[in-house]
Amino acid sequence: MADVLLDTGAWYAILDRRDRAHGHCVEALEGVTGRLLSTEAVLTETLRLLERVREGPRRCAEFVRRGAVILVPTSAESLARAVALMEKYRDVPMDFADATLVTLGEELGLDTILTLDRRGFGVYRLLGRRPFRILP
Repeated sequence: MADVLLDTGAWYAILDRRDRAHGHCVEALEGVTGRLLSTEAVLTETLRLLERVREGPRRCAEFVRRGAVILVPTSAESLARAVALMEKYRDVPMDFADATLVTLGEELGLDTILTLDRRGFGVYRLLGRRPFRILP
């Protein structure tokens, strides 16, 4: 499988063995042969959730440090696009972290995402047309 986007819920589940989606997310992660990409907004959400998990923030930082996930910075253009997407999908709703992932997918031509948010990413469209392929 080519490069894959990583969302907060799946990232959390990968790092917290007690999470009910842990096994499914780890299995999906093992099938990724390309790079795993995410944004700093998603990292921020994940770190916040992992504060409740013993050594969670440390394990999350180690996940990034060892290159398991690559963080792609948000440019000024990406920020503008993310805000436009949040306005477009305000009824779903779309938060900033999700908007940065959709924007990143558009910029890099990626349509596969490792996420537990099927409700949101089942509705979001890349460039207004193409749906996401959701893992697990």
